[in-house]
Amino acid sequence: PPPSYPSLQTLSANQVQPYYIPQPIHQTPAPCVVQTITFHRYTFNSIFDSCTVRYGPSLWALAEKETETDTCPPSSVNCDGKRDCSQGSDESRCVRFGTANELQVMTSKTKSFLPVCAQGWDKNIADQTCQQLGFRESYEVGVLDTSSSAFQSLNSQFTNTIQASVNTRVWKATRIEDHGGSAAAEGQWPWQASLHFQGSHSCGGTLVAPDFIITAAHCFPKGTPGSQLPSNWRVYIGLVSQLQLLSPYNVKQIILHENYDPATKNNDIALLKLSKPASNIQPVCLPVFGQTFPAAKQCWTTGFGVTKQGAGISTLLMEVAVNLIDSAVCNSFTVYGGRITENMQCAGDLKGERDSCQGDSGGPLVCKVDDKWYLTGVTSWGDGCGNPNRPGVYSDVGQLLMWIYGKIAHSDKHFCSKYIYI
Repeated sequence: PPPSYPSLQTLSANQVQPYYIPQPIHQTPAPCVVQTITFHRYTFNSIFDSCTVRYGPSLWALAEKETETDTCPPSSVNCDGKRDCSQGSDESRCVRFGTANELQVMTSKTKSFLPVCAQGWDKNIADQTCQQLGFRESYEVGVLDTSSSAFQSLNSQFTNTIQASVNTRVWKATRIEDHGGSAAAEGQWPWQASLHFQGSHSCGGTLVAPDFIITAAHCFPKGTPGSQLPSNWRVYIGLVSQLQLLSPYNVKQIILHENYDPATKNNDIALLKLSKPASNIQPVCLPVFGQTFPAAKQCWTTGFGVTKQGAGISTLLMEVAVNLIDSAVCNSFTVYGGRITENMQCAGDLKGERDSCQGDSGGPLVCKVDDKWYLTGVTSWGDGCGNPNRPGVYSDVGQLLMWIYGKIAHSDKHFCSKYIYI
């Protein structure tokens, strides 16, 4: 308002009263500011894309204004990618940046903000998402690691909003290999499989018959759309590097243990029926009924999992020697306190020096007896990676033999030939 002038005298009746005519205020544009944001992609090796964008209009300010004046039908759903409200306020609060500048998206299914995987991203998708956030465009791409166990991946087709273009994946208590391990030699573990979900390594597996892979049931969570659809999976067998993939095998059928409990991880086992037998590849032996492996026996676990918590997956197949741990010890109060069921087997080091970690889920734990390698366990879960008194927990194959043989009873008989360790 104009300043007051106390020295002015009161105007007489015949004097003209001046009045104030509002004038438009010319806005001075704010200087261009550059901020780095991150578009997440969890490729199971925790690699993320990032993009740097230029500031545009404030989406959140617009959202506040829309919320005040918008009208929404009772059937409106927030963050489902469909504009229900007249001004779109139901879809205006679904994207944000996390504390590490990672892209986070809320959907109508998650109802919480989760990072988004970078797999499948391109410049066009990055530009559209930046514009949805109120920015002008993206112009730089980089990488960022994450240890998040819950994340979202891009659909095969990108729609007009990012919240309508992602699927949610939650991988909790999964284990990967190789704290204290080393790279495996080619041909060392020919039965090792890498299971790729929608183009990326997801879990490990073990060839136990020419057309059957054993893996973990938790690799196929119900909450992840498409995870139980065979056509979304490819199996690579006998590889030692993710950078040199062999010809993949298609999956004909996914067989999950009917009594698998996601909460306790009991019966964490699954079978994949391949569309065609794997030729000239040595399967591992299944143990015979009643065969036991003593505590403290040195066995081996392998996989493409992370070599330390928070890192990306290993591009090389890793191996590590682990000792079997008596179930009574593993179930003691100072270790897992009664969480180990009769269908589980612990292996590793109570000092935390040798362990598995995220990414090796479903992979093998094998023990050698009389020059033959037997599948003793399937990598299942554990608290952290390489933590003291928190060894790796594996599904006990010996306890689950009846289920395994029952599922493959109508396929070719599994012959275990003598395999010489070289």
